Amino acid sequence: DRDLRGERARKKLEKAFAFMLRVRISGGVLTTKQWRALDWLEQVLMILCGIAITGFSVLVMCDVVTRTIGHPWLWIQEATMTFFIYGIFIGVGAATRRNDHLYLAVLAESLTGNKRLFFEIFNRLVVLGVALCMIYFGYLNFLDGFKSLRMPSMTPLSSLYAAIPLCGVLVAIFVIEQMVNGWKHGFGGTSHADEKRKSL
Repeated sequence: DRDLRGERARKKLEKAFAFMLRVRISGGVLTTKQWRALDWLEQVLMILCGIAITGFSVLVMCDVVTRTIGHPWLWIQEATMTFFIYGIFIGVGAATRRNDHLYLAVLAESLTGNKRLFFEIFNRLVVLGVALCMIYFGYLNFLDGFKSLRMPSMTPLSSLYAAIPLCGVLVAIFVIEQMVNGWKHGFGGTSHADEKRKSL
């Protein structure tokens, strides 16, 4: 620590190291009481996102190479689209768990007490509403997808549309987890605004 460096050197003590760790955690605060039950699901989603990104990148490169040499693989576009779509929708679920998605954080962080609790819950209820729409309308789209086939594999478009309600279920689970954790343990530690008020 810079502030103690001189004093510790005079006393012939070893260096004292200080560091700050920043984390993004569901509910906004890191406590030992947080649910660990869904950690495995988040890890699986992150692995699936990595597989989807890698598969998409490799297949795009293969598509370019095979077209350049004059022997295009017809199925590659279909596989690329599948990796791309599932990567996006699984990524949305993972981002929700990690609190990496977009929501109105600045306003919420400036509030305290019941106002902050209300605003954080309201934000998550809006996200939950979107998730429920994704489940319902995504399922309708999934059923409608059986009427159309993908070429050249002749598989129904439903194989792509299934990602929409799946994403909705994941987002709903993680938002409910955040609301329960936030209700029990509060949303976020001391905000920047709280620190200013305490210093006055």
